[in-house]
Amino acid sequence: MKLSHVDEGGRARMVDVGGKPETERTAVAEGLVTMSREAYELVAGHAVTKGDVLTVAEVAGVMGAKRAGDLIPLCHPLGLDLVTVQAVLAPEAPGVRVTATAKVTGRTGVEMEALTAVAVACLTVYDMVKAVDRSMTIREVKLLSKTGGTGGDWRRAES
Repeated sequence: MKLSHVDEGGRARMVDVGGKPETERTAVAEGLVTMSREAYELVAGHAVTKGDVLTVAEVAGVMGAKRAGDLIPLCHPLGLDLVTVQAVLAPEAPGVRVTATAKVTGRTGVEMEALTAVAVACLTVYDMVKAVDRSMTIREVKLLSKTGGTGGDWRRAES
């Protein structure tokens, strides 16, 4: 399989999407921040001194999606139609599960925007809770599904 971001000489390049048709595209990604039970209870009880962890993480995730083209060198800057980020308590972890959906009508997909939203939201949870638990782990940042484009639809197989 040929990598689309590498030219014939092996140099990195931005893919030319100018000739591709505009289609509606969506992507959904997810991640998990695991933490100590003590830290989880503070987040759940809205008792973290920096503020409402879940709400701030959601806003940070939206901001992250909007900056994906600035942060990832070969990622196209997109005029996003929609970004939603949900940060919810995951008592079984214990921790916080983040899910992001990004949508655009354009010539390239929004997987990177959804993944960036999740990563930034998870980093924000870590930043806000690190005073209580520096052993937190950000894990399982992954694409769950994407729709649209010439590659068609894709959905992660259930594990």
